[in-house]
Amino acid sequence: MNLWCMILLGLLSCSDAHMDFFTSIGHMTDLINTEKDLVTALKDYIIAEESKLEQIKKWANKLDQLTDTATKDPEEYLGHPINAFKLMKRLNTEWSELENLVLKDMSDGFISNLTIQRQYFPTDEDQTGAAKALLRLQDTYKLDANTISRGKLPGVKHESSLTADDCFELGKIAYSEADYYHTELWMEQALRQLDDGEEAAIDKVSVLDYLSYAVYQQGDLNKALLLTKNLLQLDPEHQRANGNLKYFQYIMSKEDNQSNSSSMEESQPEQGSKTKRKGRPEDYLSERKKYEKLCRGEGIKMTPRRQKRLFCRYYSGNKSSWYILAPVKQEDEWDSPRIVRFHDIISDEEIAKIKELAKPRLRRATVHDPQTGKLTTAKYRVSKSAWLSSYEHPVIEHINQRIQELTGLDVSTAEELQIANYGIGGQYEPHFDFGRKDEPDAFKSLGTGNRIATWLFYMSDVTAGGATVFPEVGAAVWPRKGTAVFWYNLFKSGEGDYSTRHAACPVLVGNKWVSNKWIHERGQEFRRPCSLSEQD
Repeated sequence: MNLWCMILLGLLSCSDAHMDFFTSIGHMTDLINTEKDLVTALKDYIIAEESKLEQIKKWANKLDQLTDTATKDPEEYLGHPINAFKLMKRLNTEWSELENLVLKDMSDGFISNLTIQRQYFPTDEDQTGAAKALLRLQDTYKLDANTISRGKLPGVKHESSLTADDCFELGKIAYSEADYYHTELWMEQALRQLDDGEEAAIDKVSVLDYLSYAVYQQGDLNKALLLTKNLLQLDPEHQRANGNLKYFQYIMSKEDNQSNSSSMEESQPEQGSKTKRKGRPEDYLSERKKYEKLCRGEGIKMTPRRQKRLFCRYYSGNKSSWYILAPVKQEDEWDSPRIVRFHDIISDEEIAKIKELAKPRLRRATVHDPQTGKLTTAKYRVSKSAWLSSYEHPVIEHINQRIQELTGLDVSTAEELQIANYGIGGQYEPHFDFGRKDEPDAFKSLGTGNRIATWLFYMSDVTAGGATVFPEVGAAVWPRKGTAVFWYNLFKSGEGDYSTRHAACPVLVGNKWVSNKWIHERGQEFRRPCSLSEQD
């Protein structure tokens, strides 16, 4: 079986999951191997094509000499019957053979196989999703465009940078979303790199065209006018820029006339409108600033006095637990809601097996739509997930049993173990794990009640970003491979604990793997009995 067939079969095996590559680093690693195989085949193709070109060159040199002689006196040349015959033969037969040689794929169908494979490559959606992820990281972690473009990110091992063309592409994608704030940032970065002498396919005229309009859309008319004039210095015949120049001058003249005919108090807002900047687009998430501060490690609301009440201990679970003889290490992460972390609770071997089982099944993570009650994808959850049952492998059974022993809760009514891998800038914005009163049918189909508690394994370290944060209380929990965190989503009364609203921060650098177990109410009646007080 040739190399291309093997690549194709490998891609076909995951054809159902080839979409949304940007939502999972785990799936993107397959693309690295695919591209390596493509490069190997491309080198073979180049060698074969070079051999073909040598044959074509010999043919061209021979005909070059022949046609030089023939064109000096065509009639005398063709007066020789053999020359006339050979001309007919060449044009009718030999040139057709040359055409076939030129069009022939010399390396076992490289071009045709590449065409077939292209349908399994990342799509425009993937490229746009990856671009939006960079913009999201820029905002969340307060990174300027130059820092990202130069690849100066914390903890990176493989240096990489963006070209002026890359910056221009990011700006265009923001522009297509009417996000003029990021359009300006990235077009300015492209312009800086061009001014530094970087070679690029794009030119300053194209950059200034987008940049001037993005600045105008943000309300800075003076700067938009200046950029338009700079564009016209480079290309005086630019039709759109000439039109914009007249329009901008007209608006400024109109505002000046209004200011001259009004009192100073009335004109001041008009004057300000020339330089008023709209800034970052408004966000639907009211808690955005609080959430992003926690992601950066800022705004954590834990006073020294409260911190002193948090302890580490050896924990043996319930009375019948096998951990009585070998207790585990438990650490208090937060007091209210109480969040505890278990250390060294899952081994590297178990993690490797879980990832091996989950990776072929990873699909774009979904959320419950409160309007329809159905599962759907959402831009605020960028990851892929898979579900594993205990009967599939002893490792899953052992992990489920471990959770039951340490929490004291019955996991027979819990959901399957969910494995999640986050993609570029992977995140899950603030959400509740439990069903609220305004969505009473969230888990009706399961018949096991609401989600009483959450157990979350961290199956990888994350170089930068990727924290689990609780915006309502100002808590942040950072990923540490081999640990797990646990909290209750419901009070003993069965009421939802709204302080457990949490989020997975965007992954800035690294690869984040987690797995979680959502434990439900049914089966816990005697393990965690209801309280007589609604406040308990």
